[in-house]
Amino acid sequence: MSPLVSVLRLSGVIGGGRRGLSLETLEGHIAEAFAPSGLAAVALSINSPGGSPVQSALIARRIRALAAEKSVPVLAFVEDVAASGGYWLACAADEITAHGCSIIGSIGVVSAGFGFTGLIEKLGVDRRVHTSGASKSMLDPFQVEKPAEVAHLQSLQAEMHEAFKQWIRERRGGRLAAPEAELFDGAFWAGQQSLTLGLIDRLGDMRSTLRERFGENVIIRLVNPPRGPGLGRLIGLDAGSITDGVIDSLSERAIFARFGM
Repeated sequence: MSPLVSVLRLSGVIGGGRRGLSLETLEGHIAEAFAPSGLAAVALSINSPGGSPVQSALIARRIRALAAEKSVPVLAFVEDVAASGGYWLACAADEITAHGCSIIGSIGVVSAGFGFTGLIEKLGVDRRVHTSGASKSMLDPFQVEKPAEVAHLQSLQAEMHEAFKQWIRERRGGRLAAPEAELFDGAFWAGQQSLTLGLIDRLGDMRSTLRERFGENVIIRLVNPPRGPGLGRLIGLDAGSITDGVIDSLSERAIFARFGM
């Protein structure tokens, strides 16, 4: 019997709107990937610039739980990018393979926004906010930043960053080949440098690697193929659905653009 490998696609922003990756939308696909008996491996096809740290952790832990339960090896294959939460997902695998031009890393936490205090003052807008709770309007973009509020946000970011670092230590362990101060500062690298740093295990592509490892007759079974637009998605959508889809697409595009994608 030919070896069977299930392929689970993890493509897109994590936790980002209707198009984003989340445990809720992926749990059935994850279970399906591990369902066949006699699996040679489960392959993760990853193309994600990151997103929600919570969803990254939930998805990765679910993959690890089933890998342990079924005693099945997990192999990650990076396409364009596995950065931030995308790299978190890649580390759910026992081995990570990437293309020489893949972008890897960005092990950090970021929060970005805009300040509009000068704009509303220029426009002569009188904004009124009433809260119950002194911190309810914390980091309001229409108010001047307060040092104490920024410090609070940074403490939250530090806590999330530490969870991210602990996951990398747990999954990559002795394979990391550079000081943590260099690896965990939010920088990202292309494939060859990522290999040198120990963030990935080899350069290559999914099909070639699976055939090399399991033979030319390996059966590669895609669990969740990319969705085409479909007639039902082109018609019968209300204006709100169309608007949400456009906003999600633009937001996703902006996040990928940070990595030159």
